[in-house]
This record gives sequence, structure tokens and C-alpha cells, in this order.
Amino acid sequence: MTLFLLLALLAALVTFGGSILVWKLSLKYRLYPKIRERDVHTRPTPRLGGIAMFVGIVVAIGAAAFVSTLGSSRFSNVAIIFQNPGQMLAILGAALLIVLIGVADDIWDLDWTTKLAGQFLAAGLIAWQGVSIVSLPIGGITLIPSWVSVTLTVFTIVLVMNAINFIDGLDGLVAGVALIANGVFFLYTYLLVQQTSPLNYFNLASLLAIVLVGACAGFLPLNWHPAKLFMGDAGSMLIGLLMSTAAISVTGQLNPTGVGFDQLFAAFIPILLPFLVLIIPLLDFGLAVVRRLRAGKSPFAADRKHLHHRLLDMGHSHLNAVLIFYGWTAVASIGCLLTYVFPVYFGIDSMWAFVLIAVGFLILAAITLAPLGRRKRLTVAAEAAEAPESAEIASRADVPVLDELGVAAVATSASAAAADGASRGVASGATTAAGSEQARSVESGDPDPGAR
Repeated sequence: MTLFLLLALLAALVTFGGSILVWKLSLKYRLYPKIRERDVHTRPTPRLGGIAMFVGIVVAIGAAAFVSTLGSSRFSNVAIIFQNPGQMLAILGAALLIVLIGVADDIWDLDWTTKLAGQFLAAGLIAWQGVSIVSLPIGGITLIPSWVSVTLTVFTIVLVMNAINFIDGLDGLVAGVALIANGVFFLYTYLLVQQTSPLNYFNLASLLAIVLVGACAGFLPLNWHPAKLFMGDAGSMLIGLLMSTAAISVTGQLNPTGVGFDQLFAAFIPILLPFLVLIIPLLDFGLAVVRRLRAGKSPFAADRKHLHHRLLDMGHSHLNAVLIFYGWTAVASIGCLLTYVFPVYFGIDSMWAFVLIAVGFLILAAITLAPLGRRKRLTVAAEAAEAPESAEIASRADVPVLDELGVAAVATSASAAAADGASRGVASGATTAAGSEQARSVESGDPDPGAR
């Protein structure tokens, strides 16, 4: 365990130092793309953090290889991993290929077919060197043909790589999820190997998991919100590649014909673990593919409809959305670990682990959906507050209208009265004038004054 922890620390330190160097060089030489419409961040940010993570992982694995050559009895088991150098070289070669493709995509935005071809090539290289699924617990213990093993392994690795890549949309999301998942996965593989081979505690799965823990821990400080550096496709695909490789390698540590079904099932929990941990990313991946194909687009065409975007649209803050993903990851991975630990170490039925998983999922579901209920309550309260206010505004608005109508009526009546009075005054004046004129004409002897 001490050696594992030292390797994790070494990977973390190298990754942290490399991340600072990559960040400064990227800013100096403007090695960052423009902000895209689907991006959450608001300022251009370098995306080459995957390079630092790769260097940290390689240095840690190199240190383990160096320790294996020391000949110390304390670390004699370390040499077992490197007895087949082709396997380790294939893993590192595939990791290098993925990082190169990811860096090229982060800088020049490669076509999705090029990225997918590179992923299949990297996965095929690993499967070709013997890291593959050799058996399945179907109807008991089923050994599968080599071509089926290679095909299943390749598609599993590619699927996990893309699932991890799809959720890389928020600061600290992938690094934190991978840190939790691989930390639990390391504990699981370490305990599993102690049960199956007490003298051989050092194994490939544990080594890959622990160096991933270190790399993610070293990268996370620069990737925490607000992020100074992104891991990019190079980092996310590298994590997916090594996580799936570590999970698949567990099946190769046990002889399917030499263990019982319960023990073999325990060996397949790591195969299920990445899928349980990535249940939401895998769901997001599936929904995205269906959504884009229905729209007549490429299944790898980017958009802003991923689950982490939807969490933000629901009303969660950036930090809350990331912590919710952490919670789902922790419940799934720790619950999966307890299905093995409870019966083996405590004699407790593994069903209780599933009960804890169900309870955890219910709590997380309530937290995830909380903004919807809060938004509904706020909407109802706002509508209730607007109702009396609207009535009051309407009542106030009616008074001037009535007053205005009344004034207009009075004014109209006054005008009519004035006009009528004026007409009567003119008529009266005319009558008086006619009478006076007639009187004058009588006096003067004029019989018809109108004849003039």
C-alpha cells in the first residue's frame, strides 16, 4: 500500500507542475481556441491539460518499473506487472496515441471520424496485447472465443472513452468524477487480489487506478471553477482509456475454471463499475446519439443539450451541478464496493449494499430535482402576489376613465346650453330690433319697413 500511495503522490506532483507549465506556455503562445456557443466558460481557456496528466502517469509507471529492477524482496511483486513488457508498452502506446489525437483536436478541431478511428486503433492495440475480456458469467462460466474477446474489449474501451469525453463540460467535473471512481476502484482491486492471491497484491488494475487518482488530484487545482486550464479531449479520452483498461484487466487475473461463481462474479464487478459510475454519462451519450441522428446530424456533432447543461438550465449553480455528479459517482462506486466488502469482510448480505445504493439514489434524485420544485413555488407565489396588485391597478385605472367621461358629458351639456342660449339671444334681439323698427316706421309714416 505504501508504494501505491507514493506512486499516486508522484503522479500528482508531476501533473501539478506540468499543468502550471502547460498553462503558462499556452497563454504565452495563445494555444487556446475561441469560445464556442455551447461552452459554459466566458473567456478563452487553454485545453492542453491532458499533456500534463499523461506525463504524470508515465513518470509514475516508470518509477514503478524502476522499483521492480531494484531486486528488493519488499517490492519483488512489482516485477510481476512488467514480466510482459509488451502489455505495458501497448497501454502506454495507446495512451500516447490518444493524447496526440486529443491535442490535435483541441487545437485544430479534427473531424469526428478521425477521432473515432484513432480510438479504435488505440483500443485494438491494447486488446491485441492481451488485455481483454476472457470470460463472461453467462449461464455459469463461459469462455469466449478470442475474436469475440477482442471485439468486445475494443468496443468497451471506445464506449467508455466517449462517455467520459461527453461529460467534460464543466470545470472540475471529469477530474473529480475520475478521482472518486478510481479511488474506490483501487480499493476494490486491492482487496480482491488480496483474497485471490494474498502474496501478489501488486497488479496492473491497481497500478493504473492509483496513477489515475494521482494525475486527477494533481490536475484538479487548476481545473477547479473558475478553471485556468482544461484537460481537453486528450485528458478525458486518456482517463476513459485507462479506466476501461484497468477494469478489463481484472478478468485476466483470475482463472475462470479455478474459482467459484461467487468469486468470479466479484471479478466482474469492476466491469460493471465503470458503467455504474458512468450511468448518467452513458445515458447522456445514448440520448445525444439518438437526438443527433433524429436531427439528421452526426452522432458526434457537438451541442448544448448534455445533462450538465440541463442541470444549469434547471437552476443549479456551476458548483452544485458538479457536486451532484460527484454524488452520483460516489453512491454508485462505493455501493458497488460494498456489495463485495459486506459479505466477505463483515458477513453481511450484499442486499444491504443495494438498499444503501437505492437510498442514496433517492436522496440524490431529490437534490437534483429540487430547483424545479423551488421554481414552481416561486412561480405560484409570484402569481399570487401579482393577482391583488393587478386588481388594484385595474381599479385605479377605472377612476380616471369615469371622471374623464363625466367631465366630457358636463362639457358637452354646457356647450349645448351655451349654443342654445346664444341662438335664443339672437332671436330675441332680432324680435326686439324688428319691433323698434316698426314702431319708428309707424311714427314716420312708413307702412312697410321691410320693403327697403
